[in-house]
Amino acid sequence: MAGHSKWANIQHRKGRQDEKRSASFSKIAKEITVSAKMGGGDPSFNPRLRLAIDKGKGVNMPKDKIDNAIKKGTGEIEGVEYVEIRYEGYGIGGAAVIVDCLTDNKTRTVADVRHAFNKYGGNLGTDGCVAFQFRHCGQLLFAPGTDEAALMDAAIEAGADDVLSNDDGSVEVITAPNDYMAVKDALEAAGFKAEYGGVTMKAENETQLSGDEAVRMQKLIDVLESLDDVQEVYTSVVMDE
Repeated sequence: MAGHSKWANIQHRKGRQDEKRSASFSKIAKEITVSAKMGGGDPSFNPRLRLAIDKGKGVNMPKDKIDNAIKKGTGEIEGVEYVEIRYEGYGIGGAAVIVDCLTDNKTRTVADVRHAFNKYGGNLGTDGCVAFQFRHCGQLLFAPGTDEAALMDAAIEAGADDVLSNDDGSVEVITAPNDYMAVKDALEAAGFKAEYGGVTMKAENETQLSGDEAVRMQKLIDVLESLDDVQEVYTSVVMDE
């Protein structure tokens, strides 16, 4: 069994992220470009690209923007060279934080990330200081009331790594990162549509915060996520409603 407030916390984060993504497609375009550069422009043979395109479609990103981002990655259109950087640190109450970035200026990015940590009560740490507390995996979250037994059978058949039951009745299906899209498609074909899904860094242990500490932690997360070079923020924190 997993944390009791998993459903509420993931739904809350998903809602906030969707609001930010629908306001700007630039971060998803970056991910599409880098994915195409690394693995080619055909999503059928590039799981990371397919996932990035899926994110874009999820927030109604125009097809021409998706296509242009792919062409920048494959070199058909001239584009900016981005590098991937991961920063690790601690938030309120010692909560573990991972910040994944795509940038064309590492000096600017580290300054912005460090400033956010320092200003809003966190501490930027060294490489590897918290990564061991997370599992790189695909994650699909299904609403309370889902037929767990049937979902488990379908997930095992689809090649999922694990099925987790949460105290709030929601169910998580965990996959290897590169298997995420195949498992998602197989489960949808079996009649199971996840409320949330993605390739993520899943915290092995959670840090529970409430009251003022939760408010301060949310502010730190919001500020980090608002930075242009930041793609994803992962944290061990679980906040009481």
